[in-house]
Amino acid sequence: PLPDFMSAHLAYSGRGLIRRIVVGDYSARFGQGTNINTGISRGISLTSPGYLSASDEIKPYTSTQESRFFRGVAAEISIKNLELSMFFSKNHTDATISSESDSSNNYIESFYLAGVHNTPALFRKKDVVSELAYGLTLSYNFNNLRIGLVWSENRFSLPLNLAGNDPEKIFNFTGDRNNIYTIYYNSVVRKILLYGELSSNDNKKLAVIQGISFRPSDRLTINFLFRKYNAGFSTFYGQGPGTGSKTSNETGLLGNFTFEAARHLFISGGCDIQSFPWLKYRCSAPSYGVRQELRIHFMPSEKLSFDASYNYRLSMVDNSATKGIPDQEKVITRTLKSSARYSIQNNLTLGTRIDYKIAYPSGSRGMILFQEINYSFRRVPVTIWARYCIFNTDDWLSRIYTYENDLLYSFSIPALAGEGSRSYVMAKWKISDFAELRIKYGMTSLVTNGKSGENTNEIKMQLRVWF
Repeated sequence: PLPDFMSAHLAYSGRGLIRRIVVGDYSARFGQGTNINTGISRGISLTSPGYLSASDEIKPYTSTQESRFFRGVAAEISIKNLELSMFFSKNHTDATISSESDSSNNYIESFYLAGVHNTPALFRKKDVVSELAYGLTLSYNFNNLRIGLVWSENRFSLPLNLAGNDPEKIFNFTGDRNNIYTIYYNSVVRKILLYGELSSNDNKKLAVIQGISFRPSDRLTINFLFRKYNAGFSTFYGQGPGTGSKTSNETGLLGNFTFEAARHLFISGGCDIQSFPWLKYRCSAPSYGVRQELRIHFMPSEKLSFDASYNYRLSMVDNSATKGIPDQEKVITRTLKSSARYSIQNNLTLGTRIDYKIAYPSGSRGMILFQEINYSFRRVPVTIWARYCIFNTDDWLSRIYTYENDLLYSFSIPALAGEGSRSYVMAKWKISDFAELRIKYGMTSLVTNGKSGENTNEIKMQLRVWF
């Protein structure tokens, strides 16, 4: 009768020789993240890429996700311009275990990352594999140049083997040990920022990052980012800039700009071209993709802001209608978005958003409209977020994603498809200076054949206590 997941840490921060020590659960990121990056990755933004400089960071782990974190000890040491970070972790991981045909050896068939253990079959996956992870990073700051080296190793108590004969997984990692070696840099030359990273594993599969950001004028910023991940480059705790969930089997070039056209008026746009040399999910042949975005942001005052954007996306998927080896077909979506936010008072904010989406070649269409409110009471330390959203899409291809306020250290981006409504209310109560309580209730209602259909309700609660 123990909690399904428990997390704790002790942390020390200083300004002398020892900058930070964390004992317990922690997360880490070094350089551009192709080697180690356990933080949340939201992909590449077309209008404001978040990878403009290499950064090293070790911090306590505070999320509720039961994977992609370290459990052990980590330290940061600084001597003038020289910085050294070391980490060691021993943790247990959920996985599916299988045996050879003669039952002689066990191996890992796949990892289980959902963290839910509410059936006997799922409970048998819990903590069945032990993992050691350790490494170090060394960086030195010159006048306008910073260079860093990273090494990490993962060891599993059982080897990881391929399951089945899926050609998509031919380049997946196999074995019980994985080493990754990385060198990265960032440099500032006048108004130009250069940054890059090169990583390699034991199989000599590479991950390459190269970016440039410059400001030809005070009103204009231009960025370019190139990345190349070989099929077979495997990392268990890395997440470099890219469009997929794994930094593997992708080559891409991103270019974007931000321009202050007039006072309080900003125009930004970007284009990202991707190539996938090997098979990937829903595509059994090499493929490519294109993403484009143009955004206008107008903020006439601190209390009022408007946003409008146009998004274009092209991707390739298997044509399920063909027999034998499937052909690839292009799926194109175009989306128009507009939103407005108005702060009536310091404690009251209203927001409105409308999206319209078209998918080709099916021609399906989708639309959402929502109204939200954020209100903080003056006499009591309580804040309320509420939203009511209606949506109507022809099918799953025209689904629309909407970001929602959620519990601390968590995020929610539901995909709305079909016809119905989505609403939620969340309250935060700050209990003096030692605790905080958050409660969220959400409801999704679907309409079928013009009648009310399935309703899905959810409730979340979070209590934080400071000692």
